[in-house]
Amino acid sequence: MAFLGIDLGTTMLKLLLMDEEGKVLYTLTREYPIYYPRSGWAEQNPREWWEAAGAGIRELFMKAGLSPESVRAIGLSGQMHGLVLLDEHNKVLMPALLWCDQRTRAESDWINETVGFEHLKEWTGNKSFTGFTASKLLWVKAEQPEIYEKIRHILLPKDYIRLQLTGEYATDMSDASGTLLFDVAKREWSVDMLEKLGIDKAWLPRCYESTAVTGKLSLKAAAVTGLRAGTPVVGGAGDQECGAVANGAVVPGILSVALGNSGVVFACQDRYAADPELRLHSFCAANGKWHVMGVMLSAVSCIKWWSDNICRCKSIDEYEDLLGEAEVIAPGSGGVLFLPYLLGERTPHSDPHARGSFVGLDMTHHRGHMTRAIMEGVCFGLKDSLDIIRQLQIPVTAVRVSGGSGRSMLWRRILADVFSLPVDVTTVREGPAYGAAMLAAVGAQAFDDVTQACQALVGVVERVEPDKESGQNYLMMHELYKGLYPTLRENFAAKAKVFGG
Repeated sequence: MAFLGIDLGTTMLKLLLMDEEGKVLYTLTREYPIYYPRSGWAEQNPREWWEAAGAGIRELFMKAGLSPESVRAIGLSGQMHGLVLLDEHNKVLMPALLWCDQRTRAESDWINETVGFEHLKEWTGNKSFTGFTASKLLWVKAEQPEIYEKIRHILLPKDYIRLQLTGEYATDMSDASGTLLFDVAKREWSVDMLEKLGIDKAWLPRCYESTAVTGKLSLKAAAVTGLRAGTPVVGGAGDQECGAVANGAVVPGILSVALGNSGVVFACQDRYAADPELRLHSFCAANGKWHVMGVMLSAVSCIKWWSDNICRCKSIDEYEDLLGEAEVIAPGSGGVLFLPYLLGERTPHSDPHARGSFVGLDMTHHRGHMTRAIMEGVCFGLKDSLDIIRQLQIPVTAVRVSGGSGRSMLWRRILADVFSLPVDVTTVREGPAYGAAMLAAVGAQAFDDVTQACQALVGVVERVEPDKESGQNYLMMHELYKGLYPTLRENFAAKAKVFGG
């Protein structure tokens, strides 16, 4: 008996089979492209997602040597905030606008100014960001009205896969929380917000808790995937929520940090309590609770940019050499600071015009200093969110790190020293796809609830303790780091007027 987790990531689909004891039976990934038609724009073709999923599921079972009949339930995880538009025949009307798409600054500002801070806090628990779904929808209305007129259904990325699997228009509460159309406190679509923005509620999918069964695999999907028709598909969750479940970060005190293309700091709450200044996102959690979350648009992708575009690393060995150069540099990178805003920023600055910057270079610095400065800059950006969480008096006793770079000792050591907290690695290496499979297991009643599943399946295998001396050094460097964005903000805006983006 197995549970299938499907994670629709930004660059690839990940499929994971897990048994009732939490053992990973097999994993498989399928890549698909991101399209950048203009600076600051990011799009994907939803049909390519489904092609990857359909073919990938068949390949998964063929390589795993398991019968598709063994799957008891399916869980979904996916990139959040993306906009998928369908007509009355479920035809995709335009490319999906992704979470990292920055074209909607005018619409996002209009929402913040017209709806107003107090109403946004009351109706949604969040302020408008360019990445959120609502501003994308208003952009389509303003810029492509002929498409807007044909809209009959709005889905989030992973829920397009659900539609193909089950024929149902459905989502879960954690993913819905990131649309700016959802009342996070009441756990339902915000009628006030929809009326204010003139959005038809009939376009929106039904909303479920993450472990609820939202539909069953259709005969058509069974023919495509090889899975058994009638297999339950649960609500699932946004990728960061699924990642937190896989980290066991479903109770207060455990901070989940995702070190992926984007960077996320995530803290669970027993009760709803939004950041009074709305610097952090407040979303529903998979276990009937809530969480606050800070998001950096560029995290490990900064190192990938540096490695691929600037240092021209051609192999894993060359990339490891690059990190080796950074490892021998003392904390603080010889005074070099890096702002990791290659795609703009969300937390805490909410500025799509912000851009990456090196500050403090002199003739004594070399590639190792700059590589380490990038890693430290990412961790400083994550600490911005941690500092807000601490201001809100949300308890934090330990950090659990996930994402591919979370397995790097250098990344974990820098993070522990910058945070002045122990950083743990768990038994789970597969991230959101594993979390999606865990939600499927709870939905199939293999566990009573999400907390029980985490206690049974997720353990800590390694801990990095913070170094006090390095921590003091980083505390001073972080203060310098925090002063850079306010100094450069007007320059970023002026650059955007001249060069766009």
